[in-house]
Amino acid sequence: MFVLLGVVAVVCYVADQLSKAWAVRTLTDQPPTDLVGSFLRLELVRNAGAAFSLGTGNTWVLTLIALVVLVVVIRTSRRLGSAGWAWALGLLLGGALGNLTDRLVRDPGFGQGHVVDFINYTGLFIGNVADIAIVSAAVLIGLLAVTGRGVDGTRDGGRQGAAQAADD
Repeated sequence: MFVLLGVVAVVCYVADQLSKAWAVRTLTDQPPTDLVGSFLRLELVRNAGAAFSLGTGNTWVLTLIALVVLVVVIRTSRRLGSAGWAWALGLLLGGALGNLTDRLVRDPGFGQGHVVDFINYTGLFIGNVADIAIVSAAVLIGLLAVTGRGVDGTRDGGRQGAAQAADD
């Protein structure tokens, strides 16, 4: 399961970084380009904040949060026993690393870099491949929680196994 998590994370990270490099190269100083009418457009922005540009001016806090997410995912991955959780944590890890890389290496400087966003969703928000991975991970984690699947692969998040062990 750890290998699956790693492969998913690497694929997400590489797709994110390659798409951002393409966006910066292709979309800089260009007007928005419709993909599906105005529902989905390509529009390059550099985001100092989080989703919906929240937290602008606190980029270093977002950098620290991303680092905490990475530590939690890596620690949690030691208990992996579920392919669903491997996918979810891999998506989360790849997405978090993608946006963290921007915060570490892009202008205006280390830990305060602006994230490259270029996928405009109906004018509501503009995101990137890392954001898609993070949102997908959140949805998958929600589904796993609702169905009671624990990180270790047990049903009911391990409570069933713990109750049975207590009965023995």
